[in-house]
Amino acid sequence: MGNRYALEPGVRALLIDLGVSPTAVLRRAGLRPDLLAGGPVWLSQDEFFGLWRALEAEADHPNLPLLIEEKLSPEVFAPALFAAMMSPDLNTAARRVAVYKKLIGPLHMRVDAGPAGTTIGFEWPVGAHPPTTMVMTELLSWVAMARIGTRRHVEPARLAMREVPENVTAYEEMIGAPIEQADTHAVAFSVADAERPFMTANDAIWNTFEPQLRRRLADIDVEAPTSERVRAILLEILPVGRTTVAEVAAELAVSSRTLHRQLKSEGTGFQEILNSTRAQLARHYLRDPALTAADIAFLLGYEETSSFYRAFHNWTGETPDQTRSALVNG
Repeated sequence: MGNRYALEPGVRALLIDLGVSPTAVLRRAGLRPDLLAGGPVWLSQDEFFGLWRALEAEADHPNLPLLIEEKLSPEVFAPALFAAMMSPDLNTAARRVAVYKKLIGPLHMRVDAGPAGTTIGFEWPVGAHPPTTMVMTELLSWVAMARIGTRRHVEPARLAMREVPENVTAYEEMIGAPIEQADTHAVAFSVADAERPFMTANDAIWNTFEPQLRRRLADIDVEAPTSERVRAILLEILPVGRTTVAEVAAELAVSSRTLHRQLKSEGTGFQEILNSTRAQLARHYLRDPALTAADIAFLLGYEETSSFYRAFHNWTGETPDQTRSALVNG
């Protein structure tokens, strides 16, 4: 699929609820006026970001993400959103959405649940510069999700983004926490709030609907490079100690030999992807002062902390402590 984003027909209802003309937004974005008349359509990254900027111009609202969260309704259907609402708690919701997020676009979602709480982070494709309102809407949706699901006024422990919006006070009043400027996009919740039961949980509906999501996901995954699919699976299974090529091959429903052959044809190998994925996650975890080296080793699938230290030094030439110090000071 490349860097393409799904546009659901329900977006039309949202635009109307926001008080803007769907036709005017589409025309301003240089898209067909009847684009939302049928089923879901896929837009290129430039088209999708352009659509957001067109919405900003047409809405002309100083706090558009807050307005969007206020107007969200069941009619604005998104498969990942549905998956979240049927979950038993926020942790499960986040993990489900992380799996099915690619049904919406190439945004990668990472969920880190540990003794310090749960952090939901987002990464766009390399070179992508999403509008700030789009990023803020993504982050706010998880605050809204927690509140809708638990029927409580949940306040996140922290919210961070690369570009803080101009009218930051209005957003901080809504979420109940300061917004930090950082080199990542993330929202964090306490352990208690992340594990608080969702009143909207419904296993029966989820079990009925999940096979459809899996089929849609399979249609996209078939087009993705094997290396990307391996990396996505590792991000899910590393925290539970599954690190072998056989385990990843089983997730992809192929033999280990076939997986090795496919990766070789792409100019890479399983161990190379495993190492780079671990290195990427390690740097992310080291930013959290609440996570010890033992915690990080566990989350990366190492049985011994010493094994993590040796591997990290091989990847970076530094110790985890040296890298953590540099990241914190930076």
